[in-house]
Amino acid sequence: TEESASQCSTSRISGNDNNSGSCAPYRKLQLCDYNLEKITDTNVTNTHNLLVDVLLAAKHEGDSLSKYMKDNKGIIPKSNICTVLARSFADIGDIIRGKDLYVGNRKEREKEKLQNNLKSIFKKIYGDLSESAKKHYTDNKDLNYYKLREDWWALNRKEVWYAITCGAGTSDKYFRKTCSDDTADTYEKCQCVTHDVPTYLDYVPQHLRWFEEWAED
Repeated sequence: TEESASQCSTSRISGNDNNSGSCAPYRKLQLCDYNLEKITDTNVTNTHNLLVDVLLAAKHEGDSLSKYMKDNKGIIPKSNICTVLARSFADIGDIIRGKDLYVGNRKEREKEKLQNNLKSIFKKIYGDLSESAKKHYTDNKDLNYYKLREDWWALNRKEVWYAITCGAGTSDKYFRKTCSDDTADTYEKCQCVTHDVPTYLDYVPQHLRWFEEWAED
């Protein structure tokens, strides 16, 4: 369709050329990152403010997906809610780390604005670091602060996972053992008893995750 084709175009997906590339799945097009897109460098002044906004965005996304799947059972028959939540969790991680391939509608420029705001926010976070900590980040010439953003995500991903799975049901579990080094099942709400994150999808390249998701349709 015209709508699906537009999500494969060079204008919507970073890195695509005219003949090949990735297509954003429909779930990604509807990613409820409203709270993320409202993040500005004026209302977020430190890492704690940023975390609050990211947690709100994750909870809103998780609640929306959980409700949609419960109201439309069988629409995504090959994926359980934990898998779907893990994919959006990984997409949020890519947005925070500046790795998101989906640039959206270039005319609206919301994604571009969000990335510019995140750069400004991480510049402030970097400025608050001790001098010894700053020496750990030497990739800041382009002001993207990628390494700092990677570390921020690694430090806070557990809380983001907890937020995005809040709306899952007590019977919602991963389809395989993913806790305690893949030796234990999630017990409820797609969560491990240890409260560790039961997925590493956020460390799988986005285009590979999308290919897998499309293969299920």
